[in-house]
Amino acid sequence: MSGQPNTRLSDLFGLAGWSKGELARLVNRQAAAMGHPQLATDTSRVRRWIDMGEIPRDPVPRVLAALFTERLGRVVTIEDLGLVRHGRTGKRPRGGSTEHPDGVPWAPERTAEVLTEFTGMDLMLNRRGLVGAGAALAAGSALTGAMHDWLHTDPALTTETPRLDHPLHADSAGFDRYEAAPIGSQEIEELERSVEVFRAWDAARGGGLQRKAVVGQLNEVGGMLAYHHPPHLQRRLWGVAANLAVLAGWMSHDVGLEPTAQKYFIIAAHAAREGGDRPRAGEALSRAARQMVHLGRPDEALDLLKLAHSGSGEEALPRTRAMFHTIEAWAQASMGKGQAMRRTLGRAEDLFVSDRGPDQEPPDWMQTFKDEDLYGMHALAYRTLAEFEPDAAVHAQHYAEKALSLRIDGRERSKIFDHLSMASACFIADDPEQADRYARLALMSMGSNSSRRTWDRLREMYRLTAEYSSYPRIQELREEIRVALPRPRGKGAGAQA
Repeated sequence: MSGQPNTRLSDLFGLAGWSKGELARLVNRQAAAMGHPQLATDTSRVRRWIDMGEIPRDPVPRVLAALFTERLGRVVTIEDLGLVRHGRTGKRPRGGSTEHPDGVPWAPERTAEVLTEFTGMDLMLNRRGLVGAGAALAAGSALTGAMHDWLHTDPALTTETPRLDHPLHADSAGFDRYEAAPIGSQEIEELERSVEVFRAWDAARGGGLQRKAVVGQLNEVGGMLAYHHPPHLQRRLWGVAANLAVLAGWMSHDVGLEPTAQKYFIIAAHAAREGGDRPRAGEALSRAARQMVHLGRPDEALDLLKLAHSGSGEEALPRTRAMFHTIEAWAQASMGKGQAMRRTLGRAEDLFVSDRGPDQEPPDWMQTFKDEDLYGMHALAYRTLAEFEPDAAVHAQHYAEKALSLRIDGRERSKIFDHLSMASACFIADDPEQADRYARLALMSMGSNSSRRTWDRLREMYRLTAEYSSYPRIQELREEIRVALPRPRGKGAGAQA
């Protein structure tokens, strides 16, 4: 007991709207349903958890996490409740803190446990698109402050790493002990192939249709990580976890579950770091940065990209650094910084071209960043800048056309984005006929795609059609878009973001 209020638990308790007595009764009922009928909690004990910082014994933290998850309609972990037994509890983190003395969101040996717990809660919700009040994105500066020193140190995957299969760890919250069994290289190869399948599906159809399957697979991998395998297998397993966590984050972002997406990106960075793959950790953070730009927070995206650049170390291939620069350029364009954007895109092109050597085969998670993706990001950056500098629209058209000429690999979502970049640039360049053509091409493909981000981008383009609403074709287009657009989300992920 710290003697100080647990502010995390207090905040969530206030959002849930329970009385202390009501929460005590719910804990007893939920514990019995989870196989712990002997648990007896009362109002005074709940008061001590909230007001005195007392940390209850297992299984109470897991019970509370399940109750708050169901009540708030979003994933709430033991960490979120301030109920982890390391350091002092209840203080909101500001960079490194007494609660997180290692300066990261959780202790390194807790990564597999957090992964399993978070995915389990996500699966339990089974209500895609519902995010309760109080769900919020962490600021980019807060994340970089918390993770900087940790990401720059040597990986922790050593023989001294705690053995999570040891009997002393048998009561760790979030683990299913029957899953803590060894696996071999063949099983890991099958998991690695499953990542490729999920990745291809996401690129073609968007994140909505397979998100739960990816989260479920990641949950299974978390159980496998509870057993300490030989270093070469453990490293590969952490790599699978990082890849699946990035996909889970990207799919969550794609359907508008923004705080959930951010948590997966952070989990992915932790998993990659545990496996000794610092460039992969940097790439996971770059996804969080890209999310921030999409949500209109480019300054925070730049904070995250600085960490992605520096934390990736010298092992990062030029193509990886080129991708970081394209996101950085988009953030700069969102702030109207045209000169900075052009310089950054120039660096991206130089790095991308220098990555052509036969001895520099990109890792599997970078093989989807091809020429067309470089051009597509150029088009997006220039189209964004055109809101400040209309002359930039011509460059956006040029790069969007180059990207579209190369998109032949079934990545339909990227093609939709290119069509929308081209349509928006054409409207800004006073070419409504061409804009109408590309907008209809995008609209034609969006019905079979589950990506909310494409609809968000369509709304941006729709705003540009107002100037041409007297044109018969554009009138028809505007009506078709109004009919096709999904109903606005309420106080969910999008509204919070």
